[in-house]
Amino acid sequence: MPAEWEEHESTWLVWPTNKTTWPGKLLKEVEEIYFQMMRSLLAGEKVNLLVPNEKVGRFVARRLESKKASVKNLFLHSTKTVDTWIRDYGPIFVKRTGAGDNKAFTKWVFNAWGGKYADLAKDHGVVNRIGALKLFKRFDIGMVLEGGSIDVNGRGVCLTTQQCLLNKNRNPKLSRAEIEQNIGRHLGAKKVIWLKEGIEGDDTDGHVDDVTRFVAPNTILTATESDETDKNYAILKENLIILKSQKNLSGKHFKIIELPMPGKVGLRRGESDSERLPASYANFYIANSCVLVPVYSHRNDKRALGILRDVFPGRKIVAIECTALMNGLGSIHCVTQQEPR
Repeated sequence: MPAEWEEHESTWLVWPTNKTTWPGKLLKEVEEIYFQMMRSLLAGEKVNLLVPNEKVGRFVARRLESKKASVKNLFLHSTKTVDTWIRDYGPIFVKRTGAGDNKAFTKWVFNAWGGKYADLAKDHGVVNRIGALKLFKRFDIGMVLEGGSIDVNGRGVCLTTQQCLLNKNRNPKLSRAEIEQNIGRHLGAKKVIWLKEGIEGDDTDGHVDDVTRFVAPNTILTATESDETDKNYAILKENLIILKSQKNLSGKHFKIIELPMPGKVGLRRGESDSERLPASYANFYIANSCVLVPVYSHRNDKRALGILRDVFPGRKIVAIECTALMNGLGSIHCVTQQEPR
């Protein structure tokens, strides 16, 4: 599995339609977030967008044209879906080293994050309904794994959490060693770094893409919390300690960069004491020409964006207010999936 910063052929997205996930005015706000994402993505790569029907596809294309987006790079696929989380149920693309036609995809089992949502589990079959994917060789893996539960450096190292992949609601009959073997065999990872837990409010059981991300082969960006009274403080501190002890395949320690957290983001903009959302700046998406970064109208937004500008000097940093999107308990990285060139 190539690293996310390696050149993309396209980004795959699913148009948001689920009114249970985003009730009332939230759905319109989320649509606008998608337009912001696509406008930036289309400037540097193709976008493959799943839509429920051709009418919706025409609506999206017209709106993008009105926003001066490069719609020649937009490819629409009328495909039935329940929700937008293609990172977790969609194809995970892999490449064979060497020349020639070397791109394929892996399809893992999606059980809606440990069987939490019976209706969303139906999206396990979305990949079967995308005609464009039939052009690729496909490998079906009989193991539960969501794309948001892993992050790779493209050089043989994979990040994940014990809370998620060792959870009995995923693969109760598989040992840690067997899970590592499957990741190694099908994604090319020779080493798996196991962090402990994910952040508060995360219904995925600790997806790593809310916590810790590779940003270069030997550089890791990891979320930390400065407020010792925050429930994320101890969790993220423990993960940081683990990361500082880890080495790459050459036996050298990784460079670790800390990324702040946006505090307590509730069901409305900014900070709130209401139900906590799993908001994190680590849920960014690295595209060819830009990095899409979720922000939350919080004082730490500016600091997080500055860190990411330093990490990705050759890419435009695009800040997108994502509190509305987060009401679905996921953010930008959760709704995107890269297809390597």
